[in-house]
Amino acid sequence: MDRGRAKIGFLPIACSRFKGMGADTPSKYEERIQKRLDELCSMAEESADVVNAGQIYTRDDVRRAMDLFYNERIDCVFAFFLSWSEDFAWIRFLRDMYSIPIFYAHVMPGINYTNTEEEDPFIEYLSTGALVGALEGSGSLRRFSRPMSYSMCGRPEEVIRTLLSFAKACRIRSLLRNSTFGLLNNYNEVMWSTYIDPYLFFMKAGPEIRFLSVSELEEAADNVSDERVDNAIRSLMAEYDSRNDVEMDHFRASVRCSLAMEDVGRAEHVDMMVLNDVGADLYKRMGLRPGFYPTPENKGEMMAVPEGDLGVGLAVYILGKLTGDHVNIIEPAHVEDDDSLMVVHAGPNDYTDTRGKTIIARDIRFAKSKWKHAGAPFAWHVIFPGEKTLLHISQTEDGNLKMVAFTGKAMEHEHTLASYTHGKLTFPGRSTAEVMEALIREGVTQHYAIAPGNHLEELRYLALVLGFKYVEI
Repeated sequence: MDRGRAKIGFLPIACSRFKGMGADTPSKYEERIQKRLDELCSMAEESADVVNAGQIYTRDDVRRAMDLFYNERIDCVFAFFLSWSEDFAWIRFLRDMYSIPIFYAHVMPGINYTNTEEEDPFIEYLSTGALVGALEGSGSLRRFSRPMSYSMCGRPEEVIRTLLSFAKACRIRSLLRNSTFGLLNNYNEVMWSTYIDPYLFFMKAGPEIRFLSVSELEEAADNVSDERVDNAIRSLMAEYDSRNDVEMDHFRASVRCSLAMEDVGRAEHVDMMVLNDVGADLYKRMGLRPGFYPTPENKGEMMAVPEGDLGVGLAVYILGKLTGDHVNIIEPAHVEDDDSLMVVHAGPNDYTDTRGKTIIARDIRFAKSKWKHAGAPFAWHVIFPGEKTLLHISQTEDGNLKMVAFTGKAMEHEHTLASYTHGKLTFPGRSTAEVMEALIREGVTQHYAIAPGNHLEELRYLALVLGFKYVEI
């Protein structure tokens, strides 16, 4: 999964009164500040695409910069003073710029002069006086109350590192506003706490929702050719071991249903499929739930989650795009005697991470059910060891959305819990009871996205630019 690069608009504010000064020195004012600007651009370009508006002196420069940023579809603006400056350009930008995340920083330059009686060190003094401009501009940023704004002060390396984390989050915001989620076929009527208002979801998070039906899935399954099913099964059998009690008819039905779900999603240009696999209609019509998602045909163009939970679908989508890595959905099941936490989930789950362990096995949970393909196989996956980020998203009591995030450490584990993707977590420095108590007191639901690594910093920024409540456990 390619996480892509953020696109950052640079808005470097300079002083028209100083322009041209230092003509009789080794370099003029604008040449000195350009050198620092070039260095910042070069540092950022290692991990992001930079749209540099150039030194901003006048109102016309601001208009040109805003047009440039709009046409380039940037994810955020990096605004900073290169020296003290008149503030008419900055306040016009704050007033007229369309809604966009703004990263505002004072970049502390190196100081290489001690006495400014000579012209050369005096011009250098003027060229490095950005702190005065940053303080002046900070008041306007507050008075205009621009949402999605973040401010900091630091050395160039620290500022650019933080900017890049902020920009990653802003890129996710841009992706969300152009994404489509499919809800197949309705909300999960078993767990009302997972409901999210679709209008609020669109307004706050960004994705449009396509309301899809099981009849569409059934029709798509009828149109899946035997050849596609055979090819997918060959790929799966070549990649993963299979239990001896897997019945081929049920295996074919599960793969066919999985391919059909992807076909339905592709037809509607869906980026995330939220499947209600606890509703009876799915089992009445299909006789099972899809057990091999993503299929070998899926090259990362679409993700899926079970149980009709838009919140966990959003969490999986966010971590997937943020990390470019595999993401699973889990729910905490129980605390083991060694204080580890067993995390599990049935239904569609990414089983393709080769660092984990996957086998093809019967879904024992439904083996004795009345459905046509009871006991159909699925990809039984164990989450691999290492640091993990867990993310929960649900609706708040005051009509907002909230993100609850924390980290844990996955342990080495074997296939033990039948019918569920699963793993075992610990929380270094904290007991599992402490973490679970904090979640219960916050008021959450049972669903979490889990991804390798620590991504809390980017999630904090993402909550800021989306306007979500953010809680870190």
